[in-house]
Amino acid sequence: MHPFTLLLLLPVIGAVAIGLLPRQADRLNSRGQIQLLALAASGSTLIAAWNVLLVFDTDSAGIQFIEKKVWQARMGSYYALGVDGLSMPMILLATLLFFVAVIASGAIRERVKSYYLALMLLETAVMGVFMAQDWSLFYIFWELTLIPLFFLISRWGGQNCHQAALAFVLYTMGGSVFLLISLLLAFDASPNHSFAMDEMMRGLQGLSTRNQVIIFIGFLIGFGVKMPVFPIHGWLPLAHVEAPSPVSILLSGILLKMGSYGLIRAATLLPGAVVALQPLLALLAVVTLLYGAVLAWRQSDLKAMIAYSSISHMGVVLLGIASLTAAGLLGAITQMVAHGLAAGSLFLLVGLLYQRTHSRDIHHYSSLIRIAPRFAFFIALAFMTAVALPGTAGFIAELHVLIGGMQRWGGWTALALGGAMLVGAGYSLRTVSQLFTGPVRPEMAHVTDLSWSEMSAASLLALLALLLGILPAPMLDLMMASVQQLETAWRGSL
Repeated sequence: MHPFTLLLLLPVIGAVAIGLLPRQADRLNSRGQIQLLALAASGSTLIAAWNVLLVFDTDSAGIQFIEKKVWQARMGSYYALGVDGLSMPMILLATLLFFVAVIASGAIRERVKSYYLALMLLETAVMGVFMAQDWSLFYIFWELTLIPLFFLISRWGGQNCHQAALAFVLYTMGGSVFLLISLLLAFDASPNHSFAMDEMMRGLQGLSTRNQVIIFIGFLIGFGVKMPVFPIHGWLPLAHVEAPSPVSILLSGILLKMGSYGLIRAATLLPGAVVALQPLLALLAVVTLLYGAVLAWRQSDLKAMIAYSSISHMGVVLLGIASLTAAGLLGAITQMVAHGLAAGSLFLLVGLLYQRTHSRDIHHYSSLIRIAPRFAFFIALAFMTAVALPGTAGFIAELHVLIGGMQRWGGWTALALGGAMLVGAGYSLRTVSQLFTGPVRPEMAHVTDLSWSEMSAASLLALLALLLGILPAPMLDLMMASVQQLETAWRGSL
């Protein structure tokens, strides 16, 4: 069996195994068995994905390990899977975060079978998005992510979970309409009438800039909703706050990256449009990163603060893409990875704190470093990555975006990015100070520290964030060939 088909099937096999358990398995004495099956499925997917990395050719800019079979000949559709330097980091990040999310799901007590089944199906859909090399297959997997996410938010979320799930679906489906229209326009404009990504890209090479821009606008809206970028971000804060914490890990850590990854793929398809719309993309990026940082500063709800900070970090990603430079794009993809690790850690830890205290308000916490030092250590480390402190993956990401932006626009990029970083450092220090200092509140006195299983999940994310910050070369080498190829296409359209 092809390794990528196996990657798609492993979570499905886990879902089937969970689904075949008797109905009585939802009882307390069988919940561990269900979680163990989910851990086995997500762990196997994690191992299989990282095994691909061992044979990945970092010197090749093309699609590797291609599996391509005719799906619908008349429509020019293929069951086509493959990876390159743009998608491989996302696959590795996705498998890691799903494994962590399963570990963090021990507090789920109702409809446990359905929960893990939805989680496994979501993993398959997400993996399909990052591996698809046919736009019709990409769109199917893109839409499939909506179904399990809707139920994960609406059935296991907080007090306003139904409103949050509905907002998420309506925003995403609205964006998907524009995405579908652009795909159909691109299919019609391509002489070879194929949805295969490589064939469509060759077919659109002679398309005028005006027509490229018309098609690209639909991609920008469709993918911009999922990133999200200002002003089409309204679903994200509500969904993050109301979703169960393991789902928030996935929403912020990997689901947002689907939007930025899709935008990079669209930029590969229509380089002339990206060049023509560069000022608009840069403006959206600056507004998004500053807007998200300022609103994060104003939050006292920990999950809401992390949600708004995610908007700001996606602004950094968009700024790197808009620079149209190799350094900027390297920074954008590295930021996607760094933010996935930082936001995943923060949502994991905040969720575990909420299970113990039933509060997300930072003013209800104090002296955590004396009561639960392991909590304090990993929260501080996650915030360090989020604010791009040197020695973390976030620093490598924002440094490259800064270099790429200054190559393209000069010093004002440093002013915009630096301003957002200062605001981020401000609310991060305020939060750490509130959580760690002050007298021990009576309601905090009996908070238990991280268990060994919880600490193993937090350690995995923290160590990877530090490792990529101290030794970034392997990650940058993984992406370099594909990034340079894309920069060459953009340079030819300038």
